[in-house]
Amino acid sequence: MTAGAAAIRKRARVQGAGLDRALPFLLLAPAVLIVLLVFLYPLYDGVRASLHFYRFGRALQNVGLDNYRDVLTDERFQQSMVVTLKFVALAVSIETVLGLGLALLCARQLPFIRFIRTVLIVPMVVTPVVVGIVFRLIYASDVGLFTAVSQHLGGNEVQILSKEGTAFLGLVALDVWEWTPLMFLILLAGVQSLPVEPFEAARVDGAGAWRTFLDHTLPMLRPVLAVAIVLRTIDAVATFDQIFVLTRGGPGTATQLISIYGYNTAFKFQQVGFAAAMLLMVALVTLAFAFLAVRLIRRSATA
Repeated sequence: MTAGAAAIRKRARVQGAGLDRALPFLLLAPAVLIVLLVFLYPLYDGVRASLHFYRFGRALQNVGLDNYRDVLTDERFQQSMVVTLKFVALAVSIETVLGLGLALLCARQLPFIRFIRTVLIVPMVVTPVVVGIVFRLIYASDVGLFTAVSQHLGGNEVQILSKEGTAFLGLVALDVWEWTPLMFLILLAGVQSLPVEPFEAARVDGAGAWRTFLDHTLPMLRPVLAVAIVLRTIDAVATFDQIFVLTRGGPGTATQLISIYGYNTAFKFQQVGFAAAMLLMVALVTLAFAFLAVRLIRRSATA
């Protein structure tokens, strides 16, 4: 009787331990299932669409990899990729430099520093569509801010969105205004996590601010900088809302990033399969870049 009771208690303990180990997975299962459904089904539908020829929203024929081959030879795709790379390179570079400078400034104990930090992150929390509308009003040639200042000084209307060069730079300025706060927050966290001993030693040795930055701050901050640049680059490639509201890709194709070209191809020209193949290829290239960047970051961190 005693042996049987002991066996029952032991079995209960084993079952309880098994339930305790399984409980976290059971609690996470609904969220994981939802994420998989939200992610996997669109991915599956996109891959399926990329293998078909569509007419008026209906898949009429399985064309295999023809859509992918057509993408590689499409001049408009190549042009939109060039515009995208120029936009990402210029915007992310400026945002990185400004974000790093603001992070180094706000890491100091200055008067009203908390208020300054709060003001700096305001652009990031504004809805991208609202940002696009505001900048469209600012750039407007009739009632815009630049035109008002120019006319006040005796000049003429300022045409920003109607010229290819200025429209592209205006889009870059919008992106810099909105997303520099993200770089600032990431880099500020990195600056505040740096050890103080190397800086105290540099101060004792008489090193100046610029020498300290080059010899200590920048090398120790390199992994954080790499992470911030990778995250911002991935997000910048997918920029859509602001461009759609501000220029719709114009004038001409001056601001037609790959996201806008994919949207127009799928919904304006009804080439759903071609658009799906194009955007899947861009997504794969972006993921490959992110994977390579993460590998390099890990290698530099362990070196």
